[in-house]
Amino acid sequence: MDRIRRSLGALACLVALLAGAHAQEQAAPVEVATLKPSGRDRILDLSGTVTAQRRAELSPRVGGLVAAIAADVGDRVRAGQLLLELDDELARLALRRDQAQLEEARTRVREARRLHGEARSLVDKAFLPETRLPASQAEVDIALAAERRIVAQSRESAERVARHRVSAPFEGVIVRRSTELGEWVDTGDSVFELVATRPLRIDVQVPQERFAELTPETPVLVMPDALPDLRLPGRIAARVPVGDATARTFLVRVLVDDAGDRIAPGMSAHVQFRLGEDGSGVAVPRDAVLRHADGRAEVWLAASDGDGNVVARRREVRVGRTLGDRIEVADGLAAGQMVVVRGNERLRDGQPLRVVATR
Repeated sequence: MDRIRRSLGALACLVALLAGAHAQEQAAPVEVATLKPSGRDRILDLSGTVTAQRRAELSPRVGGLVAAIAADVGDRVRAGQLLLELDDELARLALRRDQAQLEEARTRVREARRLHGEARSLVDKAFLPETRLPASQAEVDIALAAERRIVAQSRESAERVARHRVSAPFEGVIVRRSTELGEWVDTGDSVFELVATRPLRIDVQVPQERFAELTPETPVLVMPDALPDLRLPGRIAARVPVGDATARTFLVRVLVDDAGDRIAPGMSAHVQFRLGEDGSGVAVPRDAVLRHADGRAEVWLAASDGDGNVVARRREVRVGRTLGDRIEVADGLAAGQMVVVRGNERLRDGQPLRVVATR
């Protein structure tokens, strides 16, 4: 009986030793990495239409016959540049008449002042009574009033001459011309349409959930649909706090300056607003993600089992964009966890791990 007890004890020890050896063999050597926030930017991508900040239909300020046209469709013009002239012969004749009358009035003023001076000298010498002085001063005042009236009349004539010209009120491009030489145009008739191409603006409708997050300091990137490789910086110029009650959207106006004139009013464009970093996601090394044929993706975590041992824990994840040698994981993981990056091909859930390297 003692022999049997000794045999059973030896067998139990052997089983324990074999179990320990088996457990030690099952501790898989792995390399791990500690997860950190991905630091991804939250991007609000909206589409809009490129429009001109300033657009004007130009018309003459007086009626007349078109005598000269100095610009045509497609011409880029500067502010103040002459575009069109009307026949101003009658206005110029009136201006010369008023200028001659002005010279006559100034001569009358000089003569009235001379006579007033002589009268004062004669009064001082008692050759004339003092009652003559107010009368001579009145002649001077009347001559001065006549001069001021004709000065105003001359300025009016000069302005009438100037109004026979149509000039560009701002820098831009002529997109339409609607008159020809010899035509009669009246005040208010459109003769040119002028569009300013710098800066351009894009009006986008922003959902009500994001409207409050946009400020004039929000970084903006403009991507014209016609030029997919072009990226232009923009800035928020206006936020209209009155929205569309049906769509629940609010107007945001973005200004973009295209020095190369590659975009034009009427084009469509995508506008990206960078709303700041989203700390909810993490980025894992590319080697840590195992993909399956059915589209699932998983990683293996190196986690504590509560007794001081490190074991493998399987975790399904939803992957996002690729960030160089890392892959963004939208959910399923958290910063601070350790993920297996090497030795994760044949792990089992709960399998002991032996960390041999940390990335």
